[in-house]
Amino acid sequence: MSERILVVDDDPDIVQFVRANLEVEGYRVDAATSGQGALDQAFVDVPDLVLLDVGMPDMDGLEVLRRLQVSPATANVAIMLLTARAHAADRVAGLEMGADDYVTKPFDIEELVARMKAVLRRSKAMRDLSPLTSLPGNFRISEELERRVGSGKPVAVVHADLDNFKAFNDHYGFMRGDNVIKFTANTLVQAAVETNDPTCFVGHVGGDDFIAVMDPEIAELFCKTVVDCFDDGILDFYDPQDALRGFVEVIDRRGERHAFPIVSFSLGVATNLRRRFNTEWEASAVASEMKEHAKAEAGSCYRIDRRAR
Repeated sequence: MSERILVVDDDPDIVQFVRANLEVEGYRVDAATSGQGALDQAFVDVPDLVLLDVGMPDMDGLEVLRRLQVSPATANVAIMLLTARAHAADRVAGLEMGADDYVTKPFDIEELVARMKAVLRRSKAMRDLSPLTSLPGNFRISEELERRVGSGKPVAVVHADLDNFKAFNDHYGFMRGDNVIKFTANTLVQAAVETNDPTCFVGHVGGDDFIAVMDPEIAELFCKTVVDCFDDGILDFYDPQDALRGFVEVIDRRGERHAFPIVSFSLGVATNLRRRFNTEWEASAVASEMKEHAKAEAGSCYRIDRRAR
């Protein structure tokens, strides 16, 4: 589905000119000729991007920008300013308030469209980044899996998650738990760097689940590097007495105490070296299956699917 653009300008001729050109480019376009009209329109049908004139007669465009950004419905909408104000301070004020870009009037429609496309690309990429780890999220993961598996070229898919993490979270609280997630993400990224595969992709599914996609020739080295680095660093997140005894105690709803081992990391690997994957879902399912085999082992480990089919 094409992106929805809201064009806001008190000059109907500019609105019509921009609207006609954007529709030719394939965008869905809504329009407003006042600041309040822009807010009403945006809150009813949230756009992907707002082209916002700064010099609105009823409400300053920067005030419209502020209201769009404080509303949960429109807080993540991309905003480009259209401004006839010549002073750099005016343009800087808009950018500092959170606008993504600006174009000065009079503008070239080709430049406007090009800058819009760049803002939309950045906005889309930012929306799909994990706010905790800054790794690509599910949309980008799905795209990468579809592209790499669909190419038919050699590929390895790694599905990884933490063991005993819920107990850690319950014992120490979510803030320390978030630090473990960040540490895990950094471990995966560092392993990707050390294995020197420029095609290696690391994504964060959510929670303590991660996906990596890479050349199958380096998959085992990647997993070994991850396991070694993870085990070298995980004890730093424990209180000394818990690290020394090798477990934490968590009280369940019945008031009973349970001992949980140190958090470990399990990785499952699927490759198309000995079998063919028809879809990215099939590759992901095999990687998840191998991860479950790894989780059956004590401590951090990985399992690679070497079956032929």
